[in-house]
Amino acid sequence: MKNRFLVFLFCVSLSFGKILHAQSLEPIALTDAWKAQIEKLAPAKTTFPTKKKHKVLLFSLFTGFNHWVVPHTAAVVEILGEKSGAFEVVSSNDIAMFEKNNLKQFDAVVLNNNCSINPRRDLFYDKLSENKSLSEAETTAKAKELEENLLSFVKKGGGLMALHGGIVMQNKSMEFSEMMGGSFDYHPKQQPLKVQLADPGNPLLQAFDGKGFTHVDEAYMFNVAYSKQDFHPLLYLNTSEIQGLKGENPEAKKYISWIKRYGKGRVFYASPSHNAQSYTEHPALLKYLLDGMQYVVGDVKVDDSPIGTSGQ
Repeated sequence: MKNRFLVFLFCVSLSFGKILHAQSLEPIALTDAWKAQIEKLAPAKTTFPTKKKHKVLLFSLFTGFNHWVVPHTAAVVEILGEKSGAFEVVSSNDIAMFEKNNLKQFDAVVLNNNCSINPRRDLFYDKLSENKSLSEAETTAKAKELEENLLSFVKKGGGLMALHGGIVMQNKSMEFSEMMGGSFDYHPKQQPLKVQLADPGNPLLQAFDGKGFTHVDEAYMFNVAYSKQDFHPLLYLNTSEIQGLKGENPEAKKYISWIKRYGKGRVFYASPSHNAQSYTEHPALLKYLLDGMQYVVGDVKVDDSPIGTSGQ
């Protein structure tokens, strides 16, 4: 009887593991057909009027975890810019783009899943350390300089959009966390997530017609500056609906997308999505990202006041 019970438990465990694995979506190839689909689904024009064509740096370098969606997300941003006619998107994986003289030519920077190496979590340091002619002190100092260039760019009025793993770029830097509104902590296994609207009346959320959506994704959890909630939330998850969270989670809502001011600049963060399927299954995300791009370059004035610790 005992052996039969152990076999039963093993089978249940195996089946449950298969269910969890099945919830993770398989990578899909970035093909001309996929890009054509995005081109068809993308908005034909911007939601808000724009006075000029904005120049945007799309930065897609990663040194840590390789999100397979990186090239798809890059294609989405490029197509949104080209089809709307509102953005000139310059794609690069070169950290030299964060030199002051290079940054100043742009109106905004888009960070595309720029995961850095654990435990240091400093993408600039990771890349610079490949140059063996630099000493440890030189590498550390240069990495700090490039990070400060980005911080200064935004603080003086530049825009910043970070998508999914883009928040991990300088994940151990308190200054970067303060600018972003938080740092990446961890995520449970991929699962169907019911995304809700935190501020349905906000113009940046009109893409969703007042309704949330469900998709398979990683539920990013955040720490460091996130506890201050010095941002204006746009999308959230009900904590009770997320499977696999660590420890006790007294917060009723886990925010996964927000906007905030940093000095004179504007920041937009969106965790959705780890999977390219989200863009074709929920084309409202395309409009949402385009509207977010308009926010960071200052085309639209919306309520971006922080909620602080009072919650929303």
